[in-house]
Amino acid sequence: MSEPSTTQDTAHSDATVRLTVAQALVRFLAAQYTERDGRRRRLIAGTWGVFGHGNVAGVGQALVEYADVMPYHQGRNEQAMVHAAVGYARQCGRLATQAVTTSIGPGATNLVTGAALATINRLPVLLLPGDYFATHAADPLLQQLEHPVAADVSVNDTLRPVSRWFDRITRPEALIPAALHAMRVLTDPAETGAVTLALPQDVQAEAFDWPREFFAERVWHIRRPAPDAAELAAAADAIRSAARPLIVAGGGVHHSAAEEALKALVDATGIPVAATQAGKGALRHDHPADVGGIGHTGTAVADHLARTADLVVGVGTRYTDFTTASGTLFQHPDVRFVNLNITAFDAHKLAATPLVCDARTGLTALSEALAGHRVEAAYEAEYRAGKDRWDRVVEAALRADDDSAVPTQTQVIGALDAVVGDDDVVINAAGSLPGDLHKLWRARSPRQYHLEYGYSCMGYEIPAAIGVQQAAPGTPVWALVGDGTYLMMPTEIVTAVQEGLPITVVLLQNHGYASIGGLSQSVGAERFGTAYRYRAADGTFTGAPLPVDLAANAGSLGMDVLRAKTVGELREALRTARAADRPTCVYVETDPAPTAPPAEAWWDVPVAAASTREAAVRARAAYDRRVADRRHHL
Repeated sequence: MSEPSTTQDTAHSDATVRLTVAQALVRFLAAQYTERDGRRRRLIAGTWGVFGHGNVAGVGQALVEYADVMPYHQGRNEQAMVHAAVGYARQCGRLATQAVTTSIGPGATNLVTGAALATINRLPVLLLPGDYFATHAADPLLQQLEHPVAADVSVNDTLRPVSRWFDRITRPEALIPAALHAMRVLTDPAETGAVTLALPQDVQAEAFDWPREFFAERVWHIRRPAPDAAELAAAADAIRSAARPLIVAGGGVHHSAAEEALKALVDATGIPVAATQAGKGALRHDHPADVGGIGHTGTAVADHLARTADLVVGVGTRYTDFTTASGTLFQHPDVRFVNLNITAFDAHKLAATPLVCDARTGLTALSEALAGHRVEAAYEAEYRAGKDRWDRVVEAALRADDDSAVPTQTQVIGALDAVVGDDDVVINAAGSLPGDLHKLWRARSPRQYHLEYGYSCMGYEIPAAIGVQQAAPGTPVWALVGDGTYLMMPTEIVTAVQEGLPITVVLLQNHGYASIGGLSQSVGAERFGTAYRYRAADGTFTGAPLPVDLAANAGSLGMDVLRAKTVGELREALRTARAADRPTCVYVETDPAPTAPPAEAWWDVPVAAASTREAAVRARAAYDRRVADRRHHL
């Protein structure tokens, strides 16, 4: 990295350079790189910011000072900026990310949701919120929290539980170890997540004589730890002795770029692969061993294999409740688990035989250890036949024979499926779309299916699409959102317009929270509070939808808007949007009738144990029947 000439530089010895804390931090970040498998890239590719009194004179001035080495992106909402950085990091395979700077107060607390999303999904992002005066010279500040018994507490402490590393820089020299710790965590494949450096605003502007070595280019090697020999032997023995093994591919397959290693293992052994939301696309949808999504939103064939598997091999998965059907999915009386994971925390789940290592390294080692081993031909024939049956279900759900009809949600997915190329990226996070996509989407490449389902955060899709587009210029990026999700965070449409990023928002209008409405009905809550309807004088809701025009809203924020009322118009609008060179919204009102295949596995949402309402009583009886299937795997 070049070192910009400043008057401070010339006034001091060759060993040090006099800069403010904020200037030093920006220069340090601009010199950090990652390296994996011989490829080097910039770690902090840019900085998002919304400025206020807590960061404008510190980090803001530093970004002006070093604009030639640190790109700046202007956001509208602090939470959304984190989502954009997370989308960027995921698209880059966690080898690069972005920083986010905010003021003290609401700007800082708005980071919490995004930080939780990043940490839960094990995706790196650097957060730089402003903070109170370290000297307490002005106390209390505008927007400062006054804690009655602890003067060193600020609103930034809300970020501690959702950060993988947190520090408050109360003296200039404290930045040196803190910055190095921050980079260590951001680049650690097992420990990464949100990293927070809280920056008191007086310290940001304070000058210090920094050692020049602090600004030297530093390359952080992303390690690929190999499996322990004894653990590898135990895992291989377990697989050889299994009659019905099943691989569950999680997000760790993608994070490790282990897709080809997984394919090699599967091609050699014939073991079928089911995928979590984060792992979908680990195999192409048309690979003979890819049986689709697993769990509550899984396919019929994958969930049948899971129920009858005598060995489950988890690769890079956290085993969330959707994956395990809340502990009811794996029902073979002798089922055992092998968990290949870079974190011991996850590798030991479900009393598994652990294989703690990098996913690609571990899968390659397993292939070598299992040389010559293959599952029985009858088992292969069984799951391939099941895959064929499910493919016919998918075709029926996605097909739309009448171009003049109002499309259903699954037909919207089908229309998009027919338009995208192999390298397009489809982004979603919340509502009923994740379940439909997990069952029905036919992933063609490892990065195409971008579902944030660790936190399932409404409002993630549009800012994440911005981050993905920044990470992969020229790649068509689709943000799929329902009306409920759209209303959470449409503000970053303005950012996409300002940055000239040709993302496409596919906006499905069904006048309410469709996913939670269905869940509400199933648990005896009678869809209460889940529809967008007029409220009558007696407090009840009428059947008329609100006269809200979300397409007009998207247009008012700068997007080109294509309205589609029919299947035929939708197909044409999607083709037009994919060829567009500026941000575009495809707006479609959908037929609300559910057309996706029903859930193949349970999900535990506790139901009222006592109620005077018949719907709740019936739901509780059904709940008691299902919860009896839960197992503790020991």
